[in-house]
Amino acid sequence: MGTHGVLEPPQRLSGKVLLAFAVLFSMVEVSTVQAQSCGSAGLAVQVLGSGGPELQDKRASTSYLIWDHGSARVILDAGGGSALRFGESGAQMSQVDVVLFSHFHVDHSGDFPALVFSSWFEDRKRPLPVYGPPGNEYMPSTTEFVHDLFSEPHGAWRYLSELVDPGEQGSYKLEPHDVVAGATPVLVLRNSRMTLYAVRVIHGAFPALAWRVEMGGKRIVFSGDTNGEGDGLTRLASDADLFVAHNAVPEGATGVERRLHMPPSVIGTIAANARVGQLVLSHRMLRTLGKQNQDQTQAEIERRYSGPIAFANDLDCFPVK
Repeated sequence: MGTHGVLEPPQRLSGKVLLAFAVLFSMVEVSTVQAQSCGSAGLAVQVLGSGGPELQDKRASTSYLIWDHGSARVILDAGGGSALRFGESGAQMSQVDVVLFSHFHVDHSGDFPALVFSSWFEDRKRPLPVYGPPGNEYMPSTTEFVHDLFSEPHGAWRYLSELVDPGEQGSYKLEPHDVVAGATPVLVLRNSRMTLYAVRVIHGAFPALAWRVEMGGKRIVFSGDTNGEGDGLTRLASDADLFVAHNAVPEGATGVERRLHMPPSVIGTIAANARVGQLVLSHRMLRTLGKQNQDQTQAEIERRYSGPIAFANDLDCFPVK
């Protein structure tokens, strides 16, 4: 395996040496991770990052983790601070079946390399699929994003190139996939454990996806960042047991922020029309935080949607009922 910053670039650590480092680090009892409790008895969504790009909100940026009977199975987005929250949750990267991205703004993707690197110290042995949107002139595609991070000769962390380069030997490979979706939900993956659907959503000029994860007979939907235009998200969220929507702007927002994000009235309309079982509001920013803003948001949504509403904080756990 590749080095982690202590050897000269041409040198490589063998798998055995790296494993020895991992064992050594695991013996250091500086911060023992307690056994996690989210989803220990069923299916649950844990919010790793409930904030946006601001640092003053004292929240990790956007990221979610789906637990299935005590195992961390799906990561959706990986904004700044979410790798720390992932560790605090008690999750293990060796358990994760798939990583999904809504889009590649920094507050949704900045901690992806940290999550990937942590997997080396768990000695992950199977490929890690990564699904996300295609690119355009403003954003890389998912395959470009992964290779720009790790590939030789120009990747930002090319010392980890064995994660993506076919000719190099390592314990596992990242498997990035570009998901080209339209206004109608498209099937992305189906296996014995889960089914994934995606739909294109409007987030200004940036390629973006909303996701539905079906596991254990339940439907979990993540809006991602979107202004809510069109009916694709409503179709995707139809009869969802849990709908995670982003509350980044208040009612009455105008200009660029409204072109990027949906206000509470749109969230409520989509939740009502899709007949979702539970609504969780995340991606909370300074302009939507605080009791007054929260009360206004809830009032606007409740004019349209009559189901339960929760405002997410970092590490909150939402069982899927």
